[in-house]
Amino acid sequence: MTSSSKDPRRRSQRPGVKTAAHPQHPLVKRGDGSALTKRLSRIEGQVRGIGKMIAEDRYCIDILTQVSAVQSALDALALQLLEQHLHGCVQHAVKSGDGERAIEEALGVIRKFAR
Repeated sequence: MTSSSKDPRRRSQRPGVKTAAHPQHPLVKRGDGSALTKRLSRIEGQVRGIGKMIAEDRYCIDILTQVSAVQSALDALALQLLEQHLHGCVQHAVKSGDGERAIEEALGVIRKFAR
């Protein structure tokens, strides 16, 4: 067993790719998880539809329009998750004295979306 598999906070790694260990995720209610799951299922269906469109050699602009719709749907899902993270996990971290780390982590993710 490798050291990363012993620590449940570490994510699985690809060879040569370093990932940071994350602190234990607090038991903060994430809101309506079923709504997130339903939203993600719709996105999965859209992606499968794009695959079918490509297999059927559909008009490029129609495919690109669907790709744009999937990107928008993923952005909306990400914003919903970020909002829940800020109101739940980050708020919990601030109250428990670990706010600086949680805020820096959240800012890092926000910067990725700003690219």
